[in-house]
Amino acid sequence: MKLTPTQQEFISAHENEDVRELALRFRGEDMPFLLAQIAGRQTAKHKIPSWYRTGEIVYPLHLSLEQASSEMTARYKASLVQEGKARFVDLTGGMGVDFSYLSACFGHAIYLEQNEELCRIATHNFELLGLNHATVLHGKSEDYLSQMEKADLIYLDPSRRDERGRKVFHMEDCSPDLTQLKDLLLEKADRVMIKYSPMLDISLATKTVGDVSEVHVVSVDNECKELLFILKKDAGECRYHAVNLHRGGEMEDFLFTREEEMQEAVLTSQPGRYLYEPNASIMKAGAFNAVGNSYKVRKLHRHSHLYTSDLLLPGFPGRIFTIDEVMVPNRINIRRFVSVTEKVNIAVRNYPMSVAEIRRKTGLKEGGESYLFATTLANSQKVWIVGKKVKNKR
Repeated sequence: MKLTPTQQEFISAHENEDVRELALRFRGEDMPFLLAQIAGRQTAKHKIPSWYRTGEIVYPLHLSLEQASSEMTARYKASLVQEGKARFVDLTGGMGVDFSYLSACFGHAIYLEQNEELCRIATHNFELLGLNHATVLHGKSEDYLSQMEKADLIYLDPSRRDERGRKVFHMEDCSPDLTQLKDLLLEKADRVMIKYSPMLDISLATKTVGDVSEVHVVSVDNECKELLFILKKDAGECRYHAVNLHRGGEMEDFLFTREEEMQEAVLTSQPGRYLYEPNASIMKAGAFNAVGNSYKVRKLHRHSHLYTSDLLLPGFPGRIFTIDEVMVPNRINIRRFVSVTEKVNIAVRNYPMSVAEIRRKTGLKEGGESYLFATTLANSQKVWIVGKKVKNKR
């Protein structure tokens, strides 16, 4: 599995080139492998920079790399684990990015993977990464789970594709099916951590699997990347974390319970000096009332998920805008606005037209420093709210 000096030289020489174009120029028995390494390094440079800097890392086929966690989200998972525990088992090893960070918290770690090629790659990579306490095993998670020793933590990242390679979005359609294994998992570990696609319905998933003590909705720079479900026996009330990681090192973490979300937020039809837009994790987690009540901002409409206040609230988990104008989008107001505005960033929240339709109707171009929110107020009035982004100090 180790790269030869000739292979390393070829990969280094062509690392920044288009893989498809290279496939047309070069032929050879090991060319598919070399092209996979070049594609892998191109992805890892931004997704897993510490692996990229480890020059002899071997990368698997694109699909395994696609489902692998980024370094940022892998580090976040590791932050949820208390260090000094004895035993960790990853039942769906895959590329091993999550394993490499989670395993550092444990005295001994088991990597299990049913794809034999991935096992060979993992053995090579873990040695390079200094994971000397890791054991790589080849097998099916269901078979190993039934006879394994008890662990402090079991981790799973179920495959989200069916036999034909099509994406699936329901927990019971993923492999392995956690709805069938949950009881055995909780017999074999004190805690179980499961990663799923952000396309999964959180409410339905928590009801389906049961014993969920925590749900973490994880975004990177306001793009929702993954859902984490942490299972424990007798879990009690589930706590939800809406997490937004920033590449600069900052993090927003809004914590709430479903009971808190059931308390209705204050509605208003009178926008104040500032507009507040929650981050992507809060939107996915459904913390619409909880965030309004926690920060004492008023909601513009039950279904608009935009908030307002006369106070500037640094640290709000999302974006903040000054409100320069609130207009009714009739013909006269639109003509006036378009006559003095060439570029504007448009967002639509609970409004009967799409961004594309508004641009087509007005001729407004994307960009500039101004933002336009087309939305509906609590009194059902349709408005355009125009303002500028405020630097949000956290």
